[in-house]
Amino acid sequence: MKSERQDKKIPTAPIKKEGTVLLIGRPNVGKSTFLNTLIGRKVAITSPKPQTTRSPIKAMYEDERGTIVFTDTPGIFGKAEDKLSKKINSKTLLTVKENVDVVIYMVDQSRKRDFEEGKVLGIVRKIDKPKILVINKVDLEAKFLPQYKFLEDEFDHVFYISALQDKHIKPLTDKIFELLPEKNDTVEYYKSLKPVYPLLNMDSRTFIAELIREKVFLGMGEEIPYTTTAVIDEIIERTPKLTYIKARILTTEDRYKRMIIGSKGRKIKELGSWARKEIALATGKKIYLDLTVETDPHWVEMY
Repeated sequence: MKSERQDKKIPTAPIKKEGTVLLIGRPNVGKSTFLNTLIGRKVAITSPKPQTTRSPIKAMYEDERGTIVFTDTPGIFGKAEDKLSKKINSKTLLTVKENVDVVIYMVDQSRKRDFEEGKVLGIVRKIDKPKILVINKVDLEAKFLPQYKFLEDEFDHVFYISALQDKHIKPLTDKIFELLPEKNDTVEYYKSLKPVYPLLNMDSRTFIAELIREKVFLGMGEEIPYTTTAVIDEIIERTPKLTYIKARILTTEDRYKRMIIGSKGRKIKELGSWARKEIALATGKKIYLDLTVETDPHWVEMY
């Protein structure tokens, strides 16, 4: 007769996975929205305009299954004619060359496939790693979906999602974990850092500047966002609950500066109030935001 101890099976802990995932696609397919939705907080700014994401963003996602380090790349521009677009493309191409475990190639079924898409697909085809095709924006009319259907034959794994409405994100995440290795030295390195969790390659000043830039993108017209950036000059913890932030919006011409300030300063007050509320939400502190606008035709050189 077996003892009670022999009959009882000792449960084994599930093997945790950890690895790196590259998010790639043309501008505005929804990569940043997907990352924000999955992680459950804003790590990347979003807007309907190209050039929203200007530098690769690394962010960490963890649950009981393990750890994923995502790299959200700026969208690849098919024709990079201005200096900023050229720099954005250059940063993305350098990021693509980093060692990754899984590649997510995201497309937007609501937009016509064009030369720009072909350029991104050519880059993806050269990456010899497990690849997932993600067709985003299923919440919108799929009038251009037939133009992307042929891609399903090139990828072993295909998912239809709505990053904005959090549809079908879980099955995609399950597949990512399935494809990841059990141990990854790169992930261990990132775990050893003390980032602005879950962001891994962005300090608090840069993150706050990004939030301000997002408000300019969302609050201004079509032309201005391309010519602007934001910089943080000072962050002072005046009390445990109050933070003072001195920031500037930089733009390339005086006419844009006047537009951002607005009649009697109304527009800059509106943008500042909008940014202040989001910074307060992100930091959990009361924020005093001292926001001004300057003309600097050479700010692009910072990138």
